[in-house]
Amino acid sequence: MSRVMESAAHAAAPVPAARQFLTFQLAGEMYAVGILNIKEIIECGALTSVPMMPQFIRGVINLRGSVVPVVDLNARFGRPPSGIGKRSCIVIIEAETEGEFQDVGVLVDSVSEVLDIADADIEPAPTFGAGIRSDFVSGMGKVAGRFVILLELTRVLAVDEMAALALDPQAVTH
Repeated sequence: MSRVMESAAHAAAPVPAARQFLTFQLAGEMYAVGILNIKEIIECGALTSVPMMPQFIRGVINLRGSVVPVVDLNARFGRPPSGIGKRSCIVIIEAETEGEFQDVGVLVDSVSEVLDIADADIEPAPTFGAGIRSDFVSGMGKVAGRFVILLELTRVLAVDEMAALALDPQAVTH
């Protein structure tokens, strides 16, 4: 009888919660974002430059008749702008601000894979040493003995902050 109860208890044990993340490369580092707000991944094609925009707004694309701004994550992190290579992609993300949704493209060097990362394998965001603003990092995911930087998309793609930067003459470079 005790084996039956032991077996039943083992079967009823909760499965560790895991979340799915899309991983991608940017300047030689691995990053990840939750997949819930990702709409699609497209090839990096022609970008239309928009005058008087901050350096991290690479331009806009026409996505099935909609104008979608494209953010260069490298430049958004305060680094030099990304180069466009043959594996460069634009990840289309549905960003929310004040209850409204807007599609935003994110330029990355390459997309890797979708990973399941258990909550137990996610460490808190470091306060220093990540090479980007700490409020952009939601945590560090442990995957196969290495760390993946988990991005906080609501902060990285804060539409109101990006709009304010677009009005700042110091932030405009093209």
